[in-house]
Amino acid sequence: MEKAIPEVTLNDGTKLPVTGLGTYGLWGNAGANAVSSGINAGYRLIDTAYNYENEGAVGEGIKRSGVSREDLWITSKLPGRYHTYDKAMVAIQESLYRSKLDYFDLYLIHWPMPNQDVYVEAWQALIDAKKWGLIRSIGVSNFLPEHLERIIQETGVTPSLNQVELHPFFNQEEQRSVHKNLNIQTESWSPIAKAADIMSNETISKIAGVHHKTIAQVVLRWQYQIGSVSIPRSISPQRQRENLAIFDFALSDAEMTAIAELSRPDGRLFDMDPATHEEF
Repeated sequence: MEKAIPEVTLNDGTKLPVTGLGTYGLWGNAGANAVSSGINAGYRLIDTAYNYENEGAVGEGIKRSGVSREDLWITSKLPGRYHTYDKAMVAIQESLYRSKLDYFDLYLIHWPMPNQDVYVEAWQALIDAKKWGLIRSIGVSNFLPEHLERIIQETGVTPSLNQVELHPFFNQEEQRSVHKNLNIQTESWSPIAKAADIMSNETISKIAGVHHKTIAQVVLRWQYQIGSVSIPRSISPQRQRENLAIFDFALSDAEMTAIAELSRPDGRLFDMDPATHEEF
């Protein structure tokens, strides 16, 4: 197993590994095996969601890994159709039943869906679920600054983390600045962007050659150095191990700047703007 992964301390005192395993699209037996191999490679943070429809596979992968539950950080997320308080509470319970877990280490509202305007009610449900021991730490996903400010103002509780789309082509510099000011940890989904775009990028390829690392390793190291927790997805045991081997080198200031300059205003991968996107 690789060396222990560094951790960050969230605003509620919870510690979280700086990189984890994304599980979108990992279903059934193959999904459970991928989670198990990831844990055995050294991952301790596993990211799933109600809408991924694989919380059961994640739970089975945890079981197969043989690693103690107490040594893992498991994240899941609340879907948009369950934003009302009572439905949110039931959905959290259902997610735990599916995954055969007694609690989640981190639970997020998946999308704010401001057109529906129920995300404050959903946030209150997460606050209470934490009080009742169903969740250790509560956060959000894809929340813009105005959404963050509203839930904080109306409930008095600041999310511990906001998981957002963040990669070299969309580096979320302004959003990260807001997170820093609010003491909210940034977490990146699709941290390596689309493989075809990244693998053909000359800037990152040259940096990878200098360090004798893969392009994915350079991008994940960049994520680490900007202070974001990343959750790369891989079903391959070899790539899972490679994606963890990012703590034995460092990018220079010039290399960090070169990667930062790849970002563009229209850099979202799937045109999923949290101001308008709805995912029920």
